[in-house]
Amino acid sequence: MQLEYFHMIDRVVDLNVDAKTIVVEALVPKESTIFEGHFPGYPLMPGVLLIESMAQASGWLQLGVLKFERMPILAAVKEAKVRGSVFPGDLMTIEATLSHQGSGYAVTEAKIKVGGKLRANSTLTFTQIPFPNADMRGFMDAVAKRVGFPQQAGSP
Repeated sequence: MQLEYFHMIDRVVDLNVDAKTIVVEALVPKESTIFEGHFPGYPLMPGVLLIESMAQASGWLQLGVLKFERMPILAAVKEAKVRGSVFPGDLMTIEATLSHQGSGYAVTEAKIKVGGKLRANSTLTFTQIPFPNADMRGFMDAVAKRVGFPQQAGSP
């Protein structure tokens, strides 16, 4: 198995903590080892990475709502649907809404659009845990700065 480290979100476009919504963007790279096998001569973004993109957008939303006091961990994927292909060079707009939160869990509704057209959507469930250590919290703070996460939403 060959896995490489990845960040799916390039920037936070809008975070509304009161409405419990987020909009992020992610530019699919034109070149990646992922596309060498998926698929040669017809590269397209794997569906599982579309789900991961929605999960990461949903995670940033929860971090904002939780004011970085707890960390969301993906626990379940429901009704994930890939409704169209996403290709290298496409700019994905990913939207997520927090539909339920309580008892250490949260549920989001997320969708991906390219050029205004729906490409994927899913209902995602997360467990919310304390940050396991200072290194993880520091790492998330650094990534928050890189993606333009609003400081007033809880990240230093």
